[in-house]
Amino acid sequence: MGVHRIGLVVPSSNVTVETEMPALLNRHPVSAFSFHSTRMRMHQVSAEELAAMNAQRERCVMEIADASPDAILYACLVALMVGGPGEHQRVESAVAEQLAAGGSDAIIRSSAGALVEALRAMDGQRIALVTPYLRPLAEKVVAYLEAEGFTVVDWRALEVADNAEVGCIAGDRVMDAARSLDLTDVDALVLSCCVQMPSLPLIDDAEREFGIPVLSAATAGAYSILRGLGLSASIDGAGSLLRADLASVPA
Repeated sequence: MGVHRIGLVVPSSNVTVETEMPALLNRHPVSAFSFHSTRMRMHQVSAEELAAMNAQRERCVMEIADASPDAILYACLVALMVGGPGEHQRVESAVAEQLAAGGSDAIIRSSAGALVEALRAMDGQRIALVTPYLRPLAEKVVAYLEAEGFTVVDWRALEVADNAEVGCIAGDRVMDAARSLDLTDVDALVLSCCVQMPSLPLIDDAEREFGIPVLSAATAGAYSILRGLGLSASIDGAGSLLRADLASVPA
């Protein structure tokens, strides 16, 4: 069995995606993975710093392509959603062209596109969100998802601007925000609409508590990578999204 190399393009202050993505994919029952990162400078989660960070994309893609990854995840959800409807498609297409020009056949996924993909796979038409962002950025995320055809029934913005602090948000605070949401007739809860806000240990417990599918930007990213590589979504302990194919895996 070969090892699938996963490239991560992350904000320089992000530590969570490099923790949660290996924790997720290394639970896969039949596949093995290695993880390789390149970083874009960003400290404050503001429109200005996100734009400056995105301007570093081409350099980072070239750097991570040198590691010959099988898949690359552009791991900053709000950085793309702040660009307006359809931005994940534009960026993924531009990166795919850049990779092809450099002779790489890596698949490219983004946290923004992965969340859209995962919600559609779950038939999550009516959704609720917990975000760490300042309210103006959170409103852009809501508008982005609604432009993709989802109905955002309710949402919370924890209004943490410092990205390093986002990585330290306590699980109790995330769950308190989730408990304050109106989840009436909601199809799915995005417990962390950000790959930097930790939530992986909360997903299964939240599904049991709220009685609806619960996912995060991280679990959506893992799902999209697995689907893109033609692998089963068969990871236990991380919500129903990643248990989609669990019954088909040989014991």
